[in-house]
Amino acid sequence: MTPDDSVSNASSLTDAPTNASRKRFFHFWRCFWLAFLVISLGYAWYCFYVPTNRVAWADDFDTAQQQAVAEGKPMVLFFTSQWCVPCRIMKRTVWADDQVSAVVNESLIPVTIDVHDTQAAATIDRYRVKATPVTVVTDSNGNVLQWKQGGISKADFLDLLVGEKPSTDS
Repeated sequence: MTPDDSVSNASSLTDAPTNASRKRFFHFWRCFWLAFLVISLGYAWYCFYVPTNRVAWADDFDTAQQQAVAEGKPMVLFFTSQWCVPCRIMKRTVWADDQVSAVVNESLIPVTIDVHDTQAAATIDRYRVKATPVTVVTDSNGNVLQWKQGGISKADFLDLLVGEKPSTDS
């Protein structure tokens, strides 16, 4: 064994733990970023996926009000927008529910109103909508019976429908 061999053996012995720790370091970060990606994709799906629903939405307030007067039914107004994450969550958890769609289609005239629609400006002003989502239950003439701002659950929505006296939560 020459002196050069002992030096090369010593350097390879000191390199071995460094390579192993480097591999652990990169393995940790690879797993971390993979987990981050999976969680981020799951959250994005949760926020932006909106299933179809069976609610027979009207998108014109005046036409819906005429229909409500003719049928003697109250209206439910859902003020929403494309970018509104709580609106999307409500569309997925409340409006897509079979029980909710059956109750709404049977006993109400449902109207969806996009707050960025310039033709809906008068309706937005009438009901003092400043943020989304807003759910308003009105009589057939458009008088407010129940008004709720913010995302609500299926149970809260069904409770809103059976409310007996007018309320205005802000």
